[in-house]
Amino acid sequence: MFTPEEITAKMHQVSKVPSEIIDQIHQERLLQIWVPKKYGGLGFRLNIGLQILFDWSKIDGSLGWMITLCSGANFFSRNLKPEVAKALFSNSKTCFGGSGMIGGTADKQNDGTFIINGLWHFATGAPHLSHFTLNAKLTENGNPLLDESGSEMIRSFVISKDEVEIIPNWKSMGMKATGTFSFKVENVKVSEEYSFIYDEFFTDDVLDKIPFRIFADLTLLVNYLGMAAHFSEESIKIRPNLDLSSINKMINNELDKTFEFANEVENILNDFETVSSEKRSEIHILATESVKKLSHQILEIYFQLGLKATHTDSAIYQVFCDYFTATQHSNFRREFL
Repeated sequence: MFTPEEITAKMHQVSKVPSEIIDQIHQERLLQIWVPKKYGGLGFRLNIGLQILFDWSKIDGSLGWMITLCSGANFFSRNLKPEVAKALFSNSKTCFGGSGMIGGTADKQNDGTFIINGLWHFATGAPHLSHFTLNAKLTENGNPLLDESGSEMIRSFVISKDEVEIIPNWKSMGMKATGTFSFKVENVKVSEEYSFIYDEFFTDDVLDKIPFRIFADLTLLVNYLGMAAHFSEESIKIRPNLDLSSINKMINNELDKTFEFANEVENILNDFETVSSEKRSEIHILATESVKKLSHQILEIYFQLGLKATHTDSAIYQVFCDYFTATQHSNFRREFL
């Protein structure tokens, strides 16, 4: 097993996660932290999983992001029929990943299968996935299938990597080793058993009941906090006398609040109650404001680091680029009309 310091060094300026690090991730089953134990996963509680995501984001932004989004995709194990999920996740290297966008169609066949076609973007971890997840509009003989309200029906599918064409088109300044690529599917037949609906679960666990917005807010927030902590560590190496007490205190405080919210949400759900819209809003506002404050703090520090921090081969430049690339994720980005 590599130490965090060794992993950080191995991730410096790479465009793909080294195979030996991927092997360690599989050995520790880090991509299966949310997969139920009965399927072979770790089945961690929310707080334990969040701590792991923070730690790996602090080691390297690309790694933390990949582990977060791929383990998040593996959460869909709970939406699959038990016999399918158990068969898939009996393999410690099973890793889902894909796109949340609706990028194609699934044409229903007479035998109950679907023919999938389409293009999807931003599938994190694409080179390392065993299966791709995607959302598609349902059609029959090319005509859209409509629900009772007259809206087009959408379903999610799981497809083997062997039936997917990966398009390596990531061009952003940071998060270069996340393997966030587009992918294309052409005339692939998929059984109904390998489809699922987001809010339908075949497991009975408190994690099933966590609203998706809260899950996304908390798992992504710890990534930003981890990258900010890494930025602080690299900053002091460049300017040892720099006062970083403010950002370090903020990171610790926001991390504590994150864990408090995670505990509170699980306690509410354990009591068979529903997380109120007010609580959901409170958590989202905390996460959004935390990222906003962190971003300003990082910029303020960056202005004081001098030319060394602009060297494209420096560790801090990589962290800086990773952090501000990650902040463009739509979850916390305000849209202006």
